Amino acid sequence: QVQLVESGGGLVQAGGSRRLSCAASGRTFSTYSMGWFRQAPGKEREFVSGINWNGASTYYVDSVKGRFTISRDNAKNTVFLQMRSLKPEGTAVYYCAASDRGYGSRDARLRTEYGYDYWGQGSQVTVSS
Repeated sequence: QVQLVESGGGLVQAGGSRRLSCAASGRTFSTYSMGWFRQAPGKEREFVSGINWNGASTYYVDSVKGRFTISRDNAKNTVFLQMRSLKPEGTAVYYCAASDRGYGSRDARLRTEYGYDYWGQGSQVTVSS
């Protein structure tokens, strides 16, 4: 069992930056693929970014490419999402997720919530215009 706890959310002005962190419990964190998702008010949860077990492979939804960066520190059991040039449409609850399925980073299932086994409680990010 893995527990995930996000932090770093808050209010930020459009054009600003914010870094989210997700701390994981358990000794097998380094074997998991990790992902970030977000859910805006009235919308379904959507994939934002993912990273493979050693950080060598990262992938993003088109709308955040060039602005968001995912990374991980396996020694600290933590995954990060650095968000830059934030837009008001980025207002959402951001969730981190862990996948214990062994999928390769190109597997489309890692770009959907169905590819993940464990979820954090979410962290609210509000981008003001």
